[in-house]
Amino acid sequence: MKLYYSPGACSLSPHIVLREGGFDFQLERVDLKTRQTEHGRDYRTVHPLGCVPALELDDGQVLTEGPAIVQYLADRVPDTQLAPAPGTLARYRLLEWLNFISTELHKGFGGLFNPAFPEQAKTIFRTLLQARLDEAQRRLGNQPYVLGETFTVADAYLFTVLGWGKYVGVDLAAWPGLAAYCGRVAARPAVQAALAAEGLR
Repeated sequence: MKLYYSPGACSLSPHIVLREGGFDFQLERVDLKTRQTEHGRDYRTVHPLGCVPALELDDGQVLTEGPAIVQYLADRVPDTQLAPAPGTLARYRLLEWLNFISTELHKGFGGLFNPAFPEQAKTIFRTLLQARLDEAQRRLGNQPYVLGETFTVADAYLFTVLGWGKYVGVDLAAWPGLAAYCGRVAARPAVQAALAAEGLR
């Protein structure tokens, strides 16, 4: 398989999952400004919107959208417990988290990266984001990971998105539970390896 990624972008989430799951895979970096891959390919021939991530499967099919990719990967290696079994309530809790991260946190941070947004709009985004970070910390509680004792694909995604705070002036020190959580996730060997491979360590 091949993961198309951009360093530190949301593609970091499936990158972590690929390593946590022990997959054999390749990485191909994408320049999100030029939409060219590191090997000179027009990335829009892989993903028409030019967004990462995209996972090219062994048979040449391409899967997009991070939450879909990470569940696909988790279901291929069920013994890793990267996702609860399909049909269980725990699996729907995982989906609940993935949707919360995608719609409430990911998009909230995303607006702060847009240079075209006036500062007044970014102030609104920050206010909305603060309430959602409050909720993320409340939901996490004292658990080591979002579903309890076991690291799942939702943790790879939450860790990735929370890491964007330092680039847009959102200091996680205001949410000590989330800051401690990020420290726990960052200490995992697979996470360290993914960060190093993307030049983030």
